[in-house]
Amino acid sequence: MTAIGAQAQRLLAHRRPQKSFFETLIRSLIILCVAIAVVLSSISVCDGRWLFARGQLFGLWHFCTVSNGSVLKCVTDLSLAKVEGLSMGVIPVRSMVSFAVVVAIFGLELLMVSQVCEDANARRKWSMGSVLILASFLLSATSVLSFSILVKDHLTFTGFTLTYWCEFVAAFLFFLNGISGLHINSLTHPRNRVGKI
Repeated sequence: MTAIGAQAQRLLAHRRPQKSFFETLIRSLIILCVAIAVVLSSISVCDGRWLFARGQLFGLWHFCTVSNGSVLKCVTDLSLAKVEGLSMGVIPVRSMVSFAVVVAIFGLELLMVSQVCEDANARRKWSMGSVLILASFLLSATSVLSFSILVKDHLTFTGFTLTYWCEFVAAFLFFLNGISGLHINSLTHPRNRVGKI
């Protein structure tokens, strides 16, 4: 056997088995849902106005009041909201939610690269991406819960703004897709197929 033939044989031996249509479809849907969650979370962080209560708008970056003429007056000094601990407590909240977006983007990148590159490390990249998506869930959920605790005296179910619900849905999608990504990877692992034969 020639050197080229031996090298081709070795490359064929290291190739992954062909994926089924349903596996490809499910992985593509996971990637799509993670991308949607990243967009929702990014919108939520950039806007940052999460709660409207009693003519006041509480946010990650601003505190706003609505005057009689429906003019929104916003300030960046959150101590003017006169909510105990808000000005200092919102700093870790905004840090966590911003970091969650960054981690989710890296996780999404690993998920996409694992599907494009058919190498021996593709499954490991998929697992790493799924773990990063779960880390994004933990950061997002912690920030949503922490913000709710900070403004607990002003909470009403209808007071939460659309951007708050964007972050809530994004956290849920991060959890769902992180768990699904790990599960589909464990179901389609080549060692499991060999064990079933």
